[in-house]
Amino acid sequence: MDLRTRVTELMPRAREELAELVAIKSVADSRQFPPEECHRAAQWVLERFSVLGFTDTRLAATSDGSNAVVGSRPCAHADAPTVLLYAHYDVQPPLDDAAWRTQPFQLTERDGRWYGRGTADCKGNIIMHLIALRALGQDVPVNLKLVVEGSEEQGTGGLESFVVDNPDLLRADAILVCDTGNAAVGQPAATVSLRGMVNVVVTVEALASEVHSGMFGGAAPDALAALVAILATLRDHRGNTTIRGLDNTQTWSGELYPPDQFRADTTAISGVSLLGDGSVSDMLWARPAVTILGIDCPPVVGSASAIVPRASARLNLRIPPGMSPESAKVALDEHLRAAAPWGVRVSVETEATGEPFKAETDGPAYTAMAAAMQEVFDRPMATLGQGGSIPLCNVFADTYPGAELILIGVEEPQALIHAPNESVDPREISGMALTEALFLQRYAAAVR
Repeated sequence: MDLRTRVTELMPRAREELAELVAIKSVADSRQFPPEECHRAAQWVLERFSVLGFTDTRLAATSDGSNAVVGSRPCAHADAPTVLLYAHYDVQPPLDDAAWRTQPFQLTERDGRWYGRGTADCKGNIIMHLIALRALGQDVPVNLKLVVEGSEEQGTGGLESFVVDNPDLLRADAILVCDTGNAAVGQPAATVSLRGMVNVVVTVEALASEVHSGMFGGAAPDALAALVAILATLRDHRGNTTIRGLDNTQTWSGELYPPDQFRADTTAISGVSLLGDGSVSDMLWARPAVTILGIDCPPVVGSASAIVPRASARLNLRIPPGMSPESAKVALDEHLRAAAPWGVRVSVETEATGEPFKAETDGPAYTAMAAAMQEVFDRPMATLGQGGSIPLCNVFADTYPGAELILIGVEEPQALIHAPNESVDPREISGMALTEALFLQRYAAAVR
């Protein structure tokens, strides 16, 4: 029986197991869900991989209190390479339950897709690993290592510090970071670029207290108006990010993101323009982009006829490979202060920073992955960027400088990860499981 047939026959089991895993409310935030749920998910993962030859599988405590599932499966071939399989079992909270068309923690099939929190991000990738290994059976021609973390969505760095503290435990020649996905259903891709980020809170102060807008408005400095004026300088009339000192002219050389598809993926309202004077791919993956995440000021309901003395905004600046978060942070800070009108007092607090990532794609693992994707999907592997940040990739790259990092998975744009109505197309699970199985065979043959 060939691998494709084996994967097809395993798909009913994939659905059953994904339903079990989605039903576990493994949100790694004890303020919202009991921590026992994450432990249940970790135990579920441990048990499934243990029976697949990962006989030393265990739960490893990390610095943020989460448990990572770690294990290994040696190969009989002495000269076989080592491949690390990565995923995470924790999920985003469901957010607005009323916005879900199905129960968030109950796998539900609609129009050929499987809905539920974590179906794509990232429990679907756990199932993908299981199906690939079951399809191969005893014929796994590489040494395998496994790590499935439990706090990726919280960004608290538990696994990052664990890798640094235990470098030999996860050392590998190739690392499959399975937390991304294809360009679209059936369009195979590897993510080769990740944005870095700088999060800051800018606060503007103009008065010691509120004063009557009728008695003093017109001459009294308005902190909210000053904040609006500062924020308006962060983009030009085309929507390009215009922070002095940050290059906003770079271009993307990989796969292009069709504008019509992007409009559909982002649910852009008819008549509203896309931003920037570059291609969609340029704007997403090659240039800095600043987003206003929130503003602290009086809400419309309950506001008074008073001049606002103090206002704040939370900003998220994404930066492409080639820009350091340190220089971007300095540029953003200086820009905000220089743009302040009327001598208002400005303070900038840095919340978090993250390094961008760019993969090296000329090694044997990438060659094997491209060949596997071509065979499965009958079209070439595209190379994508991703706007999000995965700090673990930089930790892997720094800790294992000789390893090839390949970012793949089942999360394509229709999956709506992190949003209500998250879903996965089961064809992506079967296709990527077959891809992984073929990759392990081809990679082993290529490096011997």
